[in-house]
Amino acid sequence: MTHIREMSLDDCDRVAAIRIGGWRAAYRGMMPGPYLDALSVTEDARRHRARLTGGDGSALNLVAERSGEIVGWGCHGPYRDDAGTPGAELYALYVAPDHYGEGIGRALLRESLRRCAAAGHERMFLWVLKGNTGARRFYEGSGFRADGTEEPFEAGGVEVPEVRYVRPLP
Repeated sequence: MTHIREMSLDDCDRVAAIRIGGWRAAYRGMMPGPYLDALSVTEDARRHRARLTGGDGSALNLVAERSGEIVGWGCHGPYRDDAGTPGAELYALYVAPDHYGEGIGRALLRESLRRCAAAGHERMFLWVLKGNTGARRFYEGSGFRADGTEEPFEAGGVEVPEVRYVRPLP
């Protein structure tokens, strides 16, 4: 059974390992290999600690546990758009690669959707790499639809296109 809870400082090392492992597993071939290889779990964990201790509280980090082990991480908050687009945004959703297909991502996403709806948001946005067909199928299966907005993400000097998805909240 998957248990979802808010992330603590003690979780940062494991979350960083999941995130970096997820990037390397999912984005190989879509982003430059040297960029992915240079990602540091230690540095990523440091950034997570800094965000948890110094953030304004608008972002909520959730972890998924199975048998006491953290196997997934998700983060959401207000939509990050300079134009003031109303809504929530799913900033991140990662599952340990050895736990793909076990429903952990769906459990994290459901909890983020529930919390955003309870906070009064009418819709949730997210960005996904255009070439990440697996993630796109996952989000489409969860009610998200591409809205036609695209932006480049810079990775190691290479622009990688991202597509914006949106879903109404109940």
